Amino acid sequence: MNIARFLTEAPPSVRWRFGAIASRLVFSKAFASFGAGSVIVKPLRLRGVERIRIGAGCAIYEGAWLEAETAGDLLIGDDVYVGHDVHIHAVSSVRIGNGSMLADGVMVNAGGHDLNAGMANTSGGDINIGEKCFLGHRAVVLGGVTIGDGAVIGAGAVVTKDVPAGATAAGVPARILPAATTVIP
Repeated sequence: MNIARFLTEAPPSVRWRFGAIASRLVFSKAFASFGAGSVIVKPLRLRGVERIRIGAGCAIYEGAWLEAETAGDLLIGDDVYVGHDVHIHAVSSVRIGNGSMLADGVMVNAGGHDLNAGMANTSGGDINIGEKCFLGHRAVVLGGVTIGDGAVIGAGAVVTKDVPAGATAAGVPARILPAATTVIP
């Protein structure tokens, strides 16, 4: 096996080790802050890193796109899991609380486009994702939304309105689901 093929098809543990080295040597010096033990593995795109703060113990997997525009800032708390191909775009402020999990393909986008200004990026409003939240596969969170602590967002949901703490939301657009009831005989 040649070296190029090995690096291209490297098993996850090897890619993680390379990511850990790059995180320690490069990313930790480029970002506004980069917490101890955090690892970014083979990102797709990193822009505006001087406005991005990453807490300790975060795992950010392949294909992640983290971007903070001039008027935006991105704060990722401690022990946050960012799955494969997650796109977080901070045109305005984006906050992700400690212990939250963003499954593969999630998009968090605090911006929009002004059709009258040549499709220029515009702020859609700040996004606040609370602590210990779970965002399912390919969920989308749009600007101006607050997701409360411990909330669960279903796979493929499009969140356009606030979700209270502890609630479960799903659908397009996302709606709050009734609390499950447990019947004990």
